[in-house]
Amino acid sequence: MTGTMTRPTVSPFLEPGLHTKPRSLAILQLSRDNLLPIYLQEASGEHDGYAEGAVVNTRYGSFPHSTMLNVPWGSQIRASKVDTGSRGRKRKRGPKDDASRDDAEENQPETTDNNNATEATGVKQAVADDSGFIHVLPPTPELWTQSLPHRTQVVYTPDYSYILHRIRARPGSTIIEAGAGSGSFTHASVRAVYNGYPSSAEDRKGKVFSFEYHEERYHKMKKELTDHNLDGLVHLTHRDVYNGGFLIDGTSPEADAIFLDLPKPWEALPHLSRRKPQTEAKEGEEWVSPLNPKRAVHICTFSPCIEQVTRTVSAMRRLGWVDIDMVEIANRKLHTIRDRVGLHYQTDRGVNVSPHDVEEALDRLAEIEERVREQAARPRNGEDGAEDTDTVMKNGDVAVKKDDDKASAAEQPPYQTPWVDGRLITKGEPEIKTHTSYLVFAVLPREWTEEDEAAAFAKYPCGKEKAVVGSMDKQTRKKERREQLQKIGDRKARRKERAEKIAEAVE
Repeated sequence: MTGTMTRPTVSPFLEPGLHTKPRSLAILQLSRDNLLPIYLQEASGEHDGYAEGAVVNTRYGSFPHSTMLNVPWGSQIRASKVDTGSRGRKRKRGPKDDASRDDAEENQPETTDNNNATEATGVKQAVADDSGFIHVLPPTPELWTQSLPHRTQVVYTPDYSYILHRIRARPGSTIIEAGAGSGSFTHASVRAVYNGYPSSAEDRKGKVFSFEYHEERYHKMKKELTDHNLDGLVHLTHRDVYNGGFLIDGTSPEADAIFLDLPKPWEALPHLSRRKPQTEAKEGEEWVSPLNPKRAVHICTFSPCIEQVTRTVSAMRRLGWVDIDMVEIANRKLHTIRDRVGLHYQTDRGVNVSPHDVEEALDRLAEIEERVREQAARPRNGEDGAEDTDTVMKNGDVAVKKDDDKASAAEQPPYQTPWVDGRLITKGEPEIKTHTSYLVFAVLPREWTEEDEAAAFAKYPCGKEKAVVGSMDKQTRKKERREQLQKIGDRKARRKERAEKIAEAVE
């Protein structure tokens, strides 16, 4: 097949653009760790009983898709008052809602393009509500990992970012992935190797060859890749790699990097060799290696148990893998906050109401002692002048006069904005929330043939060097050093002579 291929629509994971588009994936951020993936739909009429078209209902309100289309990524979307229509669940209106609806109708112009479009399509224009808001974000592998539908245990961002670094994934690389699962690592790896869509069958671009054994997960993964416009960069195959290997229609993918997320990776390793292992292909069959013959290949296996690691490492050593290394990643988040400590934070939440230094503590003690002395000097109840004293409360506290309130208010420090007040500190999570896994890395060097040796000898010939460091005796090295110093002295003499001529000419 040598014909040219039509360039597909670029995936939003690779080039999302500046604004949201219809029929494209978007990630809705409901709260800090609550993300919701949706496919934005263009309003073309009543949808699911909503006159505003497709609507996303959350605890923060209702959000029609029409309010999230053609807006910059990262925009804040306000909730809307949706018309339930035939759904029959109209919420009870109050006077405030009726007044706000009337004001909105009065402020709208009588004839606008939006109204004309609404009448033509039969879609009701959304009215803003005050119940809440969300943010619409572009899809990225990191956000997709947090929001994807879990079909298996996924590889999280701290793991796959380190894995892609260790297996040398870069634009133009070819990666073999066994155990696609939920597709978390697939989306991250295709972004790492992306350097454009292939224009023809012979055009070699960065690509991911993914293998999945479970048929139901395979079909769901296939649909997701098509919806995300990644099917041109990811070749997904339904196969048992323990027995079927990693060839694509009998040809080699020529992989530079490998990631195995399998229960028994040691059974798949014999297929990842440069030569036919003794346990592999039958006699008479031609052995085709799935690895790139021109480069060293890096591999990573993902195993939750140390027993799996032991068997994997033993198989790697038998098959010629070198630089074997095991890593365990423990991810811990650090939260950056403002630590606000002081006695003037009497009504603020989340602050430490205690003296922030010794001086403030001494001032507070002096203030308390002064109030005690004043209270002791005042007449008691029944004595002369008691009517003019402060009123004693039932709990024993003294009610401070308005003048004292004004004085104490004047002594308080001026108000500061809460985001710049207090010390900036970081606190770690009380417990590490991560998936326990062991990552085994190894390298399989390229084979060095006689043809490679001849090509290297022709490019870098040996035995014809005029002078080789370490091959000269002491006298020869001294002679060369004297010649170098003589040349340096001659240059200095010429510069001195030239400077004297210039000085004579100036005089």
